[in-house]
Amino acid sequence: MPITPVTPTTRARRRAAAITVAALAGAVLAVVNGQSASATPPGIPSKATAQSQLNALTMAAQGSTAGYSRDLFPHWITITGTCNTREQVLKRDGTSVVVDSSCAATSGRWYSPYDGATWYAASDVDIDHVVPLAEAWRSGADSWTTSRRQSFANDLTRPQLIAVTDNVNQSKGDQDPSTWQPPLTSYRCTYSKMWITVKYNWSLTLQSSEKSALQSMLNTCAS
Repeated sequence: MPITPVTPTTRARRRAAAITVAALAGAVLAVVNGQSASATPPGIPSKATAQSQLNALTMAAQGSTAGYSRDLFPHWITITGTCNTREQVLKRDGTSVVVDSSCAATSGRWYSPYDGATWYAASDVDIDHVVPLAEAWRSGADSWTTSRRQSFANDLTRPQLIAVTDNVNQSKGDQDPSTWQPPLTSYRCTYSKMWITVKYNWSLTLQSSEKSALQSMLNTCAS
């Protein structure tokens, strides 16, 4: 019987299918085992508070990325003991997380609310800056001190950091909600509230298309 060659397109389709099956299997297993793994950053406001904050944000044209570098937002920094910011978020957002003496996660479960996938290896999870560093730079952080940018990049007080599927985070890049929103539509309400309150608390500006997208997302919230 002749062997059908495997083309790059076929490989890509198989990988996409495998990722989808793995995500669905993880989600089913979580339900069966009664797991409640769910990334829940602190400080997510109510719909009413987020609406007030959105109304109060300063509108401005999109700034430039000239001079931007991730190195100007030092991360990840040591938070406590041997644990850095990424490791703290992995412990916070995961379930049954086990770490070694250097605070690296050796096992656990992580549910990514952006796409609904559950992962069992920390290497499959990225820590997303809800408001990307480059977006912050274009919205006013270019005039901040390095110390303030470091605080922003490692903010564990507000809903600025969240554990999510790595390739979903990479597809987001530095886009704002006018061009990128979580694939799982049911999470867009929460995402808008997180984005709004981060920009509000850090006194960052909004552009018109970004505000329109946030308002549409916020309108889907029940509370």
